[in-house]
Amino acid sequence: MSHDQDHSQDHTHDEVSKEQCVDYLERIVYFIDKELDEADCAAVQLHLDTCNPCLVKYDLQRTVKSVVARSCSETAPSDLRERVLFKLRAVQVQITES
Repeated sequence: MSHDQDHSQDHTHDEVSKEQCVDYLERIVYFIDKELDEADCAAVQLHLDTCNPCLVKYDLQRTVKSVVARSCSETAPSDLRERVLFKLRAVQVQITES
């Protein structure tokens, strides 16, 4: 087998791996939220245990979700809420008039 053929097979393997990773990355959010059944959880966990790039993305997703969750527990000051609602109504009026 020539070096070019060997490289071609590696390229195909990389493409298959990337496609598998895309599938697992789509399920990571559900995995973090514990919304997968046991079989899917086990499959995602196994993939994360063997795929460092996906594990890094999983850790990032988990961190972002945690930060957002903490941030969402605070209530906006009433004057800010009123300004935002006013802007939303103005946009609704503009859309309605268009």
